Amino acid sequence: MRRLRGGAAVAVVLAFTVAGCKGGTTPADGGPSGSAVPTAGDARAVSPLDNPDGTRPGLAPITSAADKAKARSVIGKVATKGRGPKTGYARDEFGYAWMDSAPGNIPFAHNGCDSRNDLLKRDGEDVRFRSGSNCVVTSMTLHDPYTGKTIEWSKSHATKVQIDHVMPLSYDWQMGASRWSKGKREDIANDPLNLIPVDGPTNGAKSDSGPATWLPPNKQIRCSYALRFAQVSLKYALPVTPADKQTMLRQCGG
Repeated sequence: MRRLRGGAAVAVVLAFTVAGCKGGTTPADGGPSGSAVPTAGDARAVSPLDNPDGTRPGLAPITSAADKAKARSVIGKVATKGRGPKTGYARDEFGYAWMDSAPGNIPFAHNGCDSRNDLLKRDGEDVRFRSGSNCVVTSMTLHDPYTGKTIEWSKSHATKVQIDHVMPLSYDWQMGASRWSKGKREDIANDPLNLIPVDGPTNGAKSDSGPATWLPPNKQIRCSYALRFAQVSLKYALPVTPADKQTMLRQCGG
């Protein structure tokens, strides 16, 4: 069995069982949730300012005034419009989950490994693979940016970690993706710029919310989250609602 190691040793954490979450919203100022052990942060995590294609791990906090100004400049370029109807939306409209065959020039695509495993490898530490494979991740340690906690994950409890679409697919559909080609929808669904492995229940709580109604419980990365939302929006020329844009700017001091 192959093993990858990245960064410093991480804290041992208590395993927990996902009981299933209904979609909903989290108050914008809500605190961390879940039962994993808090961590000081992920030394490997990269700021979205330095990770414009999403190929590097994590979502490091944006803390300096200069970097927050840069983030606001990017967010300021995002177009706005009202959220359209959800009529006709289905996950299959964006291709089957975690396909490796997104047709556009998408990082990690066509590498023989599905996009879920690509993201677990990108962000996980102490990654272990299925025997004889360099693709199928069976266990890892994740520093979850959304809660600020460390999660020990294994494939036997797969939903403990879920892959979040930063700009949710239903949101994309309502903001214009309903008129796209199937290939372009497959691209945004599998683009690492739009994908982050996170705590499963927290991802369930987010559902298809925009930033005005849901933000990560970990306040330290909210500016980074807002910037990443903007990066996806700009790459795919998808607007956000006026309330979402105002909230995104506010996270970075605007």
